[in-house]
Amino acid sequence: MLSGALPAFVLHSRPYKETSALVDFLTPRGRLRAVLRNARGKAGSLARPFVPLELELRGRSELRNVGRLEPDGVSYWLQGQVLYSAMYLNELLLRLLPAEDPHPALFEYYALTLQALAANPPLEPLLRAFEWRLLDELGYGFALAFDMAGQPITADGLYRLQPDAGLEPVAHLQPGLFQGADLLAMADADWSSPGALAAAKRLMRQALAPHLGGRPLASRELFMTFKEPARD
Repeated sequence: MLSGALPAFVLHSRPYKETSALVDFLTPRGRLRAVLRNARGKAGSLARPFVPLELELRGRSELRNVGRLEPDGVSYWLQGQVLYSAMYLNELLLRLLPAEDPHPALFEYYALTLQALAANPPLEPLLRAFEWRLLDELGYGFALAFDMAGQPITADGLYRLQPDAGLEPVAHLQPGLFQGADLLAMADADWSSPGALAAAKRLMRQALAPHLGGRPLASRELFMTFKEPARD
């Protein structure tokens, strides 16, 4: 049984029975699922993503009830591609983060990422950094400055990702490889380096794929179909 208030964000909510909702929360104690009674009332209006919340859960069963849900700060105003990017982060957490597996540092990083997204920055560096942090927190991370044998990455080398082991040096050019210079730029978060962001996107997709079970991400498909309106 969980006691006391927890900081939380809603990752996903869906109708449950006649007037309730089944809500997945991200908290410092991990991803928690609970039933929100009378979801059409005030509490239901709070059970939406990207709102800092204070959460109390009740019950001893595997599926608890929301005892209290209150705002704990100003909600983040996200729209357009920024909104779809935040939805992508939520879907990654839903798909990859085991239930009730505490990751307090990841919770804090998620909150900081939402804050950064609300400032409408360049999206790609933020998304790549969050993907990398998530993989590392879940134990799937790997070195960017060293290959799987512990040898330093060389700028003129070619490498391929072995998701369960790390970066493997390759002698001959073939599809799907990574330039050492791009990997070193990623290690330093140097996004001014030509090609580093595009390589980072490919690398993170390859690293995430084995853990997503072959099922596509709905938020990624939605993001790809969205076109940002023209700005004056």
